[in-house]
Amino acid sequence: MLPKMIMQWFAAVCTVLILSVSAAPAVEKPFDEHATEVIYNSLQTESNRSFLKSFYKQLLFLPAWMHEKGPSLAAKGLFSAMKEDFTLDPGSRLYRDARAFEVQAQSLYANGSTFLQKMEMEFKITMLYKAYTDYAYFGSINWGAFQARIVNLKVNGVSTEWVLHRPNVDPISMVEKALLGADLKKELQNAVPTAYHYRALQRALKHYMDIEAEGGWAPVRLHTRKLNPGKRDPGVYALRERLSVTGEYHGCSESDEDDRYDSCLVEAVKLFQIRNGLKADGVVGPATLRKLNIPVSRRITTIRLNLDRIKWLNPRQPHRHIIINIPFFTLYFEEDGKLVTSIRVITGKPNHPTPIFSDEVEMIVLNPYWNVPKSIIQKEMIPKLLRNPYALKHEAIQIYSGWGKDAKTIDPASVNWAQYRYSKHVPYRFAQQPGYKNALGKIKFLFPNKFSVYMHDTPTKRLFLRNKRAFSHGCVRLQEPKKLLKTFASFEPIDMEKADTILKGKKNVYLKLKEKVPVDIIYLTAWVDYDGHLQFRDDIYHYDEMQLQSYKRW
Repeated sequence: MLPKMIMQWFAAVCTVLILSVSAAPAVEKPFDEHATEVIYNSLQTESNRSFLKSFYKQLLFLPAWMHEKGPSLAAKGLFSAMKEDFTLDPGSRLYRDARAFEVQAQSLYANGSTFLQKMEMEFKITMLYKAYTDYAYFGSINWGAFQARIVNLKVNGVSTEWVLHRPNVDPISMVEKALLGADLKKELQNAVPTAYHYRALQRALKHYMDIEAEGGWAPVRLHTRKLNPGKRDPGVYALRERLSVTGEYHGCSESDEDDRYDSCLVEAVKLFQIRNGLKADGVVGPATLRKLNIPVSRRITTIRLNLDRIKWLNPRQPHRHIIINIPFFTLYFEEDGKLVTSIRVITGKPNHPTPIFSDEVEMIVLNPYWNVPKSIIQKEMIPKLLRNPYALKHEAIQIYSGWGKDAKTIDPASVNWAQYRYSKHVPYRFAQQPGYKNALGKIKFLFPNKFSVYMHDTPTKRLFLRNKRAFSHGCVRLQEPKKLLKTFASFEPIDMEKADTILKGKKNVYLKLKEKVPVDIIYLTAWVDYDGHLQFRDDIYHYDEMQLQSYKRW
């Protein structure tokens, strides 16, 4: 039932209601008029921050749920929406309260209850409505506790941030519209997010909940450490069954479906590996086996967590949109929600996480300079200079006397670098010259932000062969920067032939975009791709773990 604190509040409200009823004149007032008077009087001592006070003040203190002859259409819409919300755990207090209140509200009219009882139920349903809209639209992540953990990471030298976008949902206004004739159930359904494939992920949740209801899947156990294609193993039967449950294996006329690891099952394993961020080699080794044996309950928890994250992402759905999903190490460029191109990326190391935030790409730089951040100067470059003052020469990094246009290059041997090793201020600019050795490669995409994060090329192409690519200091490195440049050139006046000529040299050129393209850096470990397939990835920054520590139970 409702929390103890709310029940205590109800007791106080009931006292006020009794006094209000006893003070009523002998001439009986119309139901709504009497209810408005009682609601207004009972909330006078409530804090202005109270949801109940805000709710009824916006509704002009009219009853929302209990009308003269029966529960209102809004009440019926709420109960119906909650019954049809498959994401609600039938065992949760929230779901049980909804079913109980629906029965109790109807029985109040059948059994000749008092006005006081109806008003008590009015307030109960209002608090139920608040709890349900909090669950459905704001989610179960305790963002305050999570942000406190982020601050703790910063104290320990891990510079990161997760910028939140509060869901644009007004639960009180939805009820206000319902009192004016709108269908509250439809209002609630229309408020469900649509960005970042939210509804497709909801459907995936339903599928996995159905799997759980049918018993989940049995663990796969092999008699060998690695199962290679063509080999026999008694565990092949369980493997085939496991992949049938989640839809990677659909049967094959060419297969005898015995204990041999045949080509049909190999293709199903490869598909499973792709959908779980593993190397798609068809070999069932320890890593693949661990993923196969994650229980369905944990997968459901991961899906729920990511649904709640999407609620707090930037909800914009612009014509053109860049989405960078950190755990997937992939950039997606979409138009009107459809995928135009995808590019492999490298993101920040766990101790140098790429922040989660939103911005807009405004500029493209050909043959960029790399102005080295202070943190890298102090942690990596000054130690090199202390050992050898000319250690940075082979990296084409020049040191300037300052940041102004008139700043001059200096001889690194003329500076006592030890004094700046831990200093709050380093008065020198370290800049790597344009060229193929440049840490930013040949192309940089700028979206000015307080984190100094951007997308850029890189000379270390070999790292893109890895499945897990958390290697940067926070910026996003692109495997195919020219591919992204060509995508921009498809709608911007960029002459690719001229750009190719510039890129062959070292001339630094800025291309200002006429159309700014929104970019959202997100963190989803479960995501439905553009082909409608559910994908899972590892929690590389341990954000799943951190957020689940204070995940709200309903």
